[in-house]
Amino acid sequence: MEPSEPEGEAMLDELKREVFEANRALVDLGLVLLTWGNASAIDRDAGRVVIKPSGVSYDTMKPDDMAVVELDGRPVEGDLKPSVDLPTHLALYEAFLEIGGVVHTHSHYATCFAQARRAIPCFGTTHADYFHGEVPVADPLREPEVVEDYERHIGNVIVRRFRTLDPMRFPGVLAANHASFAWGRTVAKAVENAYVIEEVARMAMHSLQLDPDLRPIPKYLLDKHFLRKHGSGAYY
Repeated sequence: MEPSEPEGEAMLDELKREVFEANRALVDLGLVLLTWGNASAIDRDAGRVVIKPSGVSYDTMKPDDMAVVELDGRPVEGDLKPSVDLPTHLALYEAFLEIGGVVHTHSHYATCFAQARRAIPCFGTTHADYFHGEVPVADPLREPEVVEDYERHIGNVIVRRFRTLDPMRFPGVLAANHASFAWGRTVAKAVENAYVIEEVARMAMHSLQLDPDLRPIPKYLLDKHFLRKHGSGAYY
C-alpha cells in the first residue's frame, strides 16, 4: 500500500536528512576536498533518488538543499540542480537492486589507483573484511562515451565490470582515470565502504613500497575473513 501523503513527505524528509548527513560525513572523514564528491540514497517504493546538489559548499549545505529526482532523472523538488554525477548514480541503482546508497569521492589514495587504472589488491585481512577480493577497476571510457552522455557511460562501464561480480561482495569500484564509487544497503553504509576503499588503498600503496613483489592474501584467509562477516554463515 502506498504511504499517505504526510507519511510519504516524512519519509522523504528523513531520506534527505540521511543524505545530507552522509555528505557531511565525507568531509569529516577526509574523503572530500572542495566539492569533489557526493552521496545519494534511493527510496525504491516511491521511485525517487535524493542526491547532493551540484557545486554547493559543504559548509553551507542544509538537508532541504538536497535534490530529489525520479529514477529517470526528472526533478521532483528542490531549487538546486542535482550533482552532475547523478546519471552514474542512477545507472548503479538500476543495475544493483540490493543497494540503497551510493557515494562518489576523489579521495587521495583510491584516486591514485584509479588514475593508474590499477585494481587495489587484497593484501590483508582488513581489506578482506569488506571486499571478497581486490577492489576492481572498470574499463576506460572510449572517446564517443566521453563526448556524449559522459556521466551515464561511467555508470555503464561500471555495470559491465560487474557482469561476473556480486556488488554486495565488492561494494565499490575504481572508475579508470577518474576516482572511486562505493555503495551499500544504506547511504551510511556506502560512506563506510568509501572510507574503507580509501584506507585499503593507502595500506596497499605503502605495502607495495615495502615489497613491490607482494602477493595477495591466500584465498583460504580471504574467504575466512569475508565470510565470517557476510553471507548465510556469518558469525562476526
